[in-house]
Amino acid sequence: MEISAERPISEPLMDSLSITKTFKDYNALKDETTSIQQKLERLGYIESKLERLTKINDSTYLADYFFGKKYLHIKVHYKEGRFSKKELQKISPEVTKTYFILPFEQAERALQQLNAMATEKGNAFATLKLTKLQTKGAIVTAKLQTEAGQKRTLDSIVVKGYEKFPKSFLTYYAGAKIGRTFNKEKLKAQNTAINNLGFAKATKAPEVLFRKETTTAYFYIAKQNNNLFDGILGFATDEETQRLQFNGYLNLELNNNLNYGEQLLLNYKADGSDQQNFRVRATLPYLFKTPFGISAELKIFKRDSTFATTAQQARLNYQINPVSSAYLGYKGYESSNLLNEAVTGSTVEDFNSRFFTAGASFIKRQDDILFPIRTQLSLETEIGKRELEKTAENQFKALFEGSIIFNLNRQNSLFLKNNTQALFSETYITNELFRFGGINSIRGFNENSIDASLFSTINTEYRYRFNNGLYLHSILDVAYFENKAIGLKENLYSAGIGLGLQTKAGILRLNLANGLSENQDFNFSNTKIHLSLTSKF
Repeated sequence: MEISAERPISEPLMDSLSITKTFKDYNALKDETTSIQQKLERLGYIESKLERLTKINDSTYLADYFFGKKYLHIKVHYKEGRFSKKELQKISPEVTKTYFILPFEQAERALQQLNAMATEKGNAFATLKLTKLQTKGAIVTAKLQTEAGQKRTLDSIVVKGYEKFPKSFLTYYAGAKIGRTFNKEKLKAQNTAINNLGFAKATKAPEVLFRKETTTAYFYIAKQNNNLFDGILGFATDEETQRLQFNGYLNLELNNNLNYGEQLLLNYKADGSDQQNFRVRATLPYLFKTPFGISAELKIFKRDSTFATTAQQARLNYQINPVSSAYLGYKGYESSNLLNEAVTGSTVEDFNSRFFTAGASFIKRQDDILFPIRTQLSLETEIGKRELEKTAENQFKALFEGSIIFNLNRQNSLFLKNNTQALFSETYITNELFRFGGINSIRGFNENSIDASLFSTINTEYRYRFNNGLYLHSILDVAYFENKAIGLKENLYSAGIGLGLQTKAGILRLNLANGLSENQDFNFSNTKIHLSLTSKF
């Protein structure tokens, strides 16, 4: 098929029309001539029409069009109250109380946006159209006609496939609540939230049944195994003996085995310097189908023959919305000096501490098996008292952790993380300080090898994804810490490279990083190699 018009057709206009020129039969050719006229109207040629379709020979037809004048803008009159001025300003740069003006080529898309806004208000069957089109000089005027349809609210929710799915997660985690205004886009987002739970997976998109008086949403969910095993093997050279030194890390998570959404966490760390860290935590969410949940935790830390500290914690959690939660709780610490004899200058002492805690967290997830959390923020404060053998002292702790992934495109992303913790007290002892260092704080240093009354770490990674199961990343970490028990302030730096690989056993991560302080020269023997494997079962 060839086309012509009353004037030469410019190349940009031909590109905009995206004309198909060869067809399998005459009916397909006719359909294309209609499609061309519809495209012309969307571009502002509202007077355009097909004048004639002429057969040139057995295989070629000529479509002769009248384009007419191109109108660049459309002035749309509307009834006040249908849409607010703020809503209309999202689609138009010029809005008054009675009309708004659009570039003609954007009119169709603008109507789709307005229709989506009407749907968000519960008008699932709302329709919009432009009527009474007239031309006045270089502009087209029209009237916006709206049919709101019946406003819909969600009356019931049905889960298919995983009948024992804990429905409180639909209500408080995903945000699908009975009685709320029906919104198709929010329904899709709620389905995505279920996908990010880990122990459940949506098998297909949700469906909605509209009856005369009721609206029912159907979610299609399958149970997923989401118990996690995570292990790390690290090795480095001992600076004094020059022998190979090993350190290890084991993490076990049991999730939703009772179909309640519960979690049991068991964590154990040990390194070649005879440092041991044991942690167990149990979490029960959404008690009695409310947004409240509870958790309890026990930690035991032992450093060679110097000291051992036990920490207990209990929390009452509250789910504010699908991405935010808050909690109140209690923490208790007991620490013992394990040294048989008093050591001159030692800042290790027996103590007991009691703290009331409050905190909040924000987690925004994404549908990505390698990086499921896009943004995470948490803030915690602790107010309490430390008791030594003969004295008591008020103390305050502040803890912040935040991370974010900037997805530059499908292959490249940037990861940033900050962890800051501070203890405010009149005096300080070593066994009450924060401990950091290692793969989860500043890489290139041994796990929990650095004591600090205040520290702040910044982790950065530039990630390049080869495919959905393999990525390479840089490591560049910096940290500042203070140890007021011994009067030390220092900056730390770390650089290296890492690799992540999705295997049949789970996600394997390999990190090579070299850490040094501001007063230390680079030494290759300080390089730490960390291996971790996160496996679901």
